[in-house]
Order: sequence, then C-alpha cells, then structure tokens
Amino acid sequence: MKAIVFTSNTGTTEKYARLLADKTGLPAYSSEQARREIADGSEIIYLGWLKAGEIAGYAKAAKRYSVKAVCGVGMGKTGSQLDDVCKRNSIPAETPLFTLQGGFDMNKLHGIYKFMMKTMKKVVGKSLAEKPDRTPEEDDMLDMMLHGGERVSEENLKAVLDWYENIRY
Repeated sequence: MKAIVFTSNTGTTEKYARLLADKTGLPAYSSEQARREIADGSEIIYLGWLKAGEIAGYAKAAKRYSVKAVCGVGMGKTGSQLDDVCKRNSIPAETPLFTLQGGFDMNKLHGIYKFMMKTMKKVVGKSLAEKPDRTPEEDDMLDMMLHGGERVSEENLKAVLDWYENIRY
C-alpha cells in the first residue's frame, strides 16, 4: 500500500485520513497533493465525503489509482448504508467499503451544498423531530442536524484498521 488519499469538504474526512495515517504509518494526501506525489496505478486507500450516497472524488481516484479500500464519511452511523453506497459508486465487490460517521457543521458548507443541507435539515429534521419512536441513531442524527457536531473517533476506524492489519500478512 502506497498511501491514503482523501477528499474533504468540512474537515472530518481529512481528520479520519490523518488518524488512519497515524495508525497505519501510511502517508495521507489530499487528492490535489496525491496527483503530484503518487504515481498512477499506485495502491491506495481512498476516503471521501458522502453526498447523497456518492463518495466525493472516488470515481477519479479509481481511474487513476489501484484503490484497495474505500471509506465514505457522512452523517450516518459508522457501518450503515453500505449497500446503497456501494451501488451508487459502482465499487467492485472485491473492494472493501467502510462508512464512517463524520459530522455536520452548516457554517463550513458553501454554495449548493449549504442550500441542499438547509433543505434536508428542514425536511428530514422536521420528520425526525415529529417521529414518536426514534431510534438512538435517529436521535443522534437529529441532534447533529439541529446543533451540529462531530463524531470522528478511532473507534469508528476499527473495521478499517482490522482490514489493514489482515492484508499486511
């Protein structure tokens, strides 16, 4: 494995990439840095932020590098939405996919993404707020929508780190 490559919008994906780099010893590069530093075809782990199930930057990374694992960072619980994310991004069945709960900060969003999330916050937030039997995950999502927050943690990387340890031997 050559490196970790990431695309981050509000900083949580970059935090996961840096944490993963610390734990694996692999260098972490933004996708812009990687174009200058990493040869085409190199084996990488790719991390990108999730927007409506699409992993930002993944398609370009998959064309340029040999992506050995993919991590999508979003608001949902770690390990959720795997089937949908896999299908939406056409991730090969042999490529491990991990979803990681990142966070939400409206103040760090710009342009169309800010508009989209304001709309989602109104529609989904209202729906969740009115739901009488919310799950703990739904309570967490509602809290994040209403108040913002970050859920980046080493614990959320456990499955990725376990996979990495197993491929090294």
